[in-house]
Amino acid sequence: MFSVLINACKVKEIREKLIAVIALVAVYRLGAAIPLPGINLTAWQFVRTQGTNQTLFATIVGGEFGTIFQMGIGPFITASIIMQLLCVAIPKLEQIQKEGQEGRKKIGRITRFVAVGLALIQGGGTVFAIQQQGLFLHPNLLTWLTATAAIVAGSIFVMWLGELITEKGVGNGSSFIIFSNIISGAPAGVMMGIAIMQSLEPLMILSFVLLIILFIGLVAFATLIQDGERRIPVQYSKKMVGRQMHGGQSTYMPIKVNIAGVMSIIFSISLLQLPATVAGFYPHPNIIRLTEILSLTSPVGAILYAILIVCFTFFYTSFAVNPVEMAENLKKNGGVVPGVRTGKPTSDYIARTVHRLSWIGAGFYVILAMAPIVFQVATGLEVGFGGTTLLIMVGVALETVKQLESQLLMRHYKGFLSS
Repeated sequence: MFSVLINACKVKEIREKLIAVIALVAVYRLGAAIPLPGINLTAWQFVRTQGTNQTLFATIVGGEFGTIFQMGIGPFITASIIMQLLCVAIPKLEQIQKEGQEGRKKIGRITRFVAVGLALIQGGGTVFAIQQQGLFLHPNLLTWLTATAAIVAGSIFVMWLGELITEKGVGNGSSFIIFSNIISGAPAGVMMGIAIMQSLEPLMILSFVLLIILFIGLVAFATLIQDGERRIPVQYSKKMVGRQMHGGQSTYMPIKVNIAGVMSIIFSISLLQLPATVAGFYPHPNIIRLTEILSLTSPVGAILYAILIVCFTFFYTSFAVNPVEMAENLKKNGGVVPGVRTGKPTSDYIARTVHRLSWIGAGFYVILAMAPIVFQVATGLEVGFGGTTLLIMVGVALETVKQLESQLLMRHYKGFLSS
């Protein structure tokens, strides 16, 4: 990994892309520190130090509380998920999606409009929640409209920033923004860890050492999940083209273990923490009680969390993988799975394989998500990381390294052809 980064920095074109990514992410982090217009700065700073203003989902996809980038890339991520589901449910959108590059551009434009609509709705709710905490200096209609406009404009700017990172840099811009949200809390976590080490008793110090070991183990586990795949062997038949024989080679069709990726965990967290979000707008005692019951550290919340991860893994995989289409593509290209007949038997075989992988992937996700929670409940030591954040960090890091490797390889071939 480090050798890839070093070699990438030696190439001017790739080095400029990396600098562009760093600069654009720095712009995002700067905007994440600008408070909303009309907010009481003293009260805002006090509330921010409490660290209890946002759910985990909002922390991952959004910016700092009470800033113009508070919603961050959240509306765009939600709009993308909605469009993915609609493209499967609505035949017209599915047809547009299959029109190649032009179709993807149309879907992208629709996604942006949906994101703006969601930003308007969420922006109004966010301003209402801030008003409920009495953080505006002059609470009136003009202040609320100005703050809502600032949040919506900030969300649209972050959406554009993510697309610009994708275009000018290396990798996916939305992933980098989410990655920066997670990394931004690392310095505070390190300082908290140092303070804990200085004040803990020997038994608690042992727990802290075990926490570090758990962190390293989960990073390795997340890497294993991210790279894991099932390779289905495929044999292509020979074809006579003119006077030459083509084909006949053996290859494989890779199916990743984490087909659903981090989306199953994000869906589960967002659903479980919906009462906590509502409680921010309307702090009714019953809603607050429901929030405590569905907390990830409570038995009911933890069990529901694990069940939802499994359910959403199968749900998302059913949309992401189409065994019938994969079998048809193999048949059109003259490919067969050894020992399996073409057509429906092949699609059934792929469906069974995907089903088994979904169980394995769901089990991995449950272990990854629940390990920090179980450790926190067992030791009483505050865990400054979660399985979701680790999976996102590892995924972005590995994807960036793969992008750099591909660009280095492409440059190598270009240099070879030009020499």
